[in-house]
Parts: sequence; structure tokens; C-alpha cells
Amino acid sequence: MPEQTTNTNGVGNRAPEFTLTDQNDNQVTLASLLEQGPLVLYFYPKDESAGCTAEACGFRDSFEDFVAAGARVVGVSADSPASHRNFAAHHRLPFTLLSDRGNRVRRAYGVTATFGIIPGRETFIIDRQGVIRHRFSAQMQPLKHIAESLRILAELKDESSATTA
Repeated sequence: MPEQTTNTNGVGNRAPEFTLTDQNDNQVTLASLLEQGPLVLYFYPKDESAGCTAEACGFRDSFEDFVAAGARVVGVSADSPASHRNFAAHHRLPFTLLSDRGNRVRRAYGVTATFGIIPGRETFIIDRQGVIRHRFSAQMQPLKHIAESLRILAELKDESSATTA
């Protein structure tokens, strides 16, 4: 396991544990998400907004690439489970959306508001051991989150292959 360090962006630190409700009204924990491998945890401002829809559909369109990388994709916003259910159905999203109604998890991960008012758009790559391996923020470039996530997952896979060889 990588040495735990303290830094301002959380990379190298343990990801904060959480329990949130998904679009199907199920309780989901970070630990349960990590059981299957690395996690792409992305925070976004709002269901059905233009940038958030583009980002969600980008993750959807690259979903098989994430599966091939052994990773799970999960989106988080303050929208209700019902809003997430409608958003996921409308755009055929094959991944989990979590409702962070009080923004407690957003705050725990240090995701700040853009211009002080728009909930931040940040993506975290968390390895199977629960360590944050990468953090990426680009409020106005939602599709960069998909490419950046896949790039980091490939690096982690290469790193893993090198250590087991």
C-alpha cells in the first residue's frame, strides 16, 4: 500500500468513506464500490444541465473502456435519487449516480464551488485500497474528465503490471 502523505489535493490520502443513496434508492458505501476494483468518482453540478449532460454522456459513451480498465464509474451531485433516476433513464446511463443532498461528501472530498456559486466539477481516481491516486478539476471542460480518467487508469494498470512482473 502506498505511503500516506498529507497534501492539499488529497492525492495519496485515503478517500473519505461515505454512505449515499443511489438512483434506485439503495444505500451505497465507498467500501462496497471498491470491492470490484478502482473507482472513478466524479462530482458534477446538476442533472440535465448542458455541461453535466455532456459529461455523463461522455462517461456513458466510453463506459466499455472503463469496464475494460477494470474500473467502476460513479457520479455524485446534490440532486435527489428521483432526479438521478430520470437523468439516468433519459440518457441511458449505465452507471451509478449518488445523491449527496447536503453536499457532505462533496465537502469531505474538498470539492469547492466555482465562482463561489456553481458546485465544482471534479473527478477522483481511487484505487482498490481506497487511496486517492488522481484528482482532476475542469469546470468548463466536462469531456476532459473522461479522457483524463482513462489515461490515469491506464497508468495504474501499467504500474500494477510492472509490480507483478
